Amino acid sequence: MGDKNMVSIKQVILKNNIQGIPKETDFELRTTTISTEIGDYNSNGGAVLLKNLYLACDPYLCHIMRSDELLPFMHDIVPGSVVKGYGVAKVIKSGIEELKEGDYVWGITGWESFSWNLDPQKQLTKIHFTDDVPLSYYAGILGMPGHGAYMGWNEMCYPKQGESVYVSSAAGGVGHLVGQFAKMSGCYVVGSASCWNYVLNLKCNSQQYLVDC
Repeated sequence: MGDKNMVSIKQVILKNNIQGIPKETDFELRTTTISTEIGDYNSNGGAVLLKNLYLACDPYLCHIMRSDELLPFMHDIVPGSVVKGYGVAKVIKSGIEELKEGDYVWGITGWESFSWNLDPQKQLTKIHFTDDVPLSYYAGILGMPGHGAYMGWNEMCYPKQGESVYVSSAAGGVGHLVGQFAKMSGCYVVGSASCWNYVLNLKCNSQQYLVDC
C-alpha cells in the first residue's frame, strides 16, 4: 500500500461518554490518513468510499454517546471512535453494482472528510438527485427526522380531519414536522416544548398551532 493510495482526512472523535448536554471537551478533532483502495478494507470488494457533504446532528446521537451499551436498532459510537450518524455523501469508489462513482447517497456515515462504508447495501440509499431539491434536505426533512415524522403520522396515527392532536417535543427535529403534518391533515394541534425559547422559536417560524412549555 503506497503513499499514492493514501488521503489525509479530518475526523471528529468521541473522547468519552457524554454526561447531560454534549460539551466541546467530549470531542476531539483529529487528522489522519486512510487508504483509498477497496481491497484494504474488504477482501470481497463490497465497500464504498464516500466523500461526506452534509452531516445530520440528530438528537438520538446523544443516547448512543451516553453509554457503551449498543441498542439493537442503532449503530455504535464508543469513546475513541469516529462519531457516526446520518449524512449525505458522494460515492468516490464502489465495490457494489448498485452504486457507481459519482452517485449521491444518504445513510450512516462518519463525521469525517471521507469514510469507508463496509455495509453499503444495508446502510446507504441512493439519492435520485434533481436540481430542484437541495442535497442538504436529505440531512433533515428528507432524512431521519422526516422519515420518522412521516411514518409515525401516516402509518401509525391514522389521523382524521377534525381530531385533536398533542405533540410532545414540538420544537424537535421530528416533533415540529409532525405538528405541520397534523395541521395539513385538518387536525387541531397542541404542542409542548421544554422551555420558552423553543416555544418562541416555533411561534416566530409561523407554526400555527397552540404551544406551551
